[in-house]
Amino acid sequence: MKLSVFKAAAVALVLGATPAMAQDRLLNVSYDIARELFEALNPVFVEKWKADTGRDVTIEQSHAGSSKQARSILEGLPADVVTFNQETDVMALADGGMVAENWREAFPNGASPWYSMPAFLVREGNPKNIQDWSDLARDDVQAVFPNPRTSGNGRYTYLAAYAYGLRANNGDEAAAQDFVREILSNVPVFDTGGRAATQTFVERDIGDVLITFEAETRQIAAQYADRGLVAITPPVSLFAAFPVAVVEENTDRNGTTELANAYLNWLYSPEAQRILAESHNRVIDETVKAEFAGEFPEVELLTVEDVFGGWEQVMEQHFGSGGILDQVFVN
Repeated sequence: MKLSVFKAAAVALVLGATPAMAQDRLLNVSYDIARELFEALNPVFVEKWKADTGRDVTIEQSHAGSSKQARSILEGLPADVVTFNQETDVMALADGGMVAENWREAFPNGASPWYSMPAFLVREGNPKNIQDWSDLARDDVQAVFPNPRTSGNGRYTYLAAYAYGLRANNGDEAAAQDFVREILSNVPVFDTGGRAATQTFVERDIGDVLITFEAETRQIAAQYADRGLVAITPPVSLFAAFPVAVVEENTDRNGTTELANAYLNWLYSPEAQRILAESHNRVIDETVKAEFAGEFPEVELLTVEDVFGGWEQVMEQHFGSGGILDQVFVN
């Protein structure tokens, strides 16, 4: 009863009192470091929606760690759509009955309009010559990335390091765990999300290397051009899907189902894909991909399915209570 009352109050607060308003207002709940991306995307969609329908639309954004956002939606945050950086967080919403079980089939490319991978951002001149995952385990290197327990960004970093450790040690699980344990022991502070980790590295000048998604490393380097930060894509990393989904339990109530689907489908359009690529994300539209091919270094991308057997197995073996992450987390 209390949860239902909370949800009703939250819907009224965010979407307003009238159904007409609800039909022209959309809440996109997204991951922590996507603010600037959607500041570029949303105005273009607003213009297209107006041209196509004659209606104005207001798109509201909510940003925090992806896993935290999923929990907030389950507790009442009235998201119409989610644009996450972690498949497991959409899976949690599907398990909670708020997103369709077949959400991966609702949009192309497994419901991932763009993708990336964990990459590095180092200090001017790369004084410690950090090039690959093996460098993060050195005693003289302090790595900065968000807590894998609270951040999808951090989970991808943890899994990418683990995958590299398995490869470097011919599949030896114990050796891979030791490798990841060394990296985790070199992290001076674990922030809850990617944006806070960026502030720790850039503004507080802590650590030798920031690990975050490739697109973010390039954006940060451009934003702080006076500091000479260098973005490095390691030769091997882990494929990171950026899944999207309609939160049908909310859109059915809000009258926003048509709008929500149009918004997410538009992210696959050449227009949106070009904006995504300009923001250093790797896209799936072949024409746009070809336009920006020279801006992205070659990288071998391992996958969660191939290395770990899929996300369900990862969640059980690595991120469950007492799982591998708990065993190697020394901080």
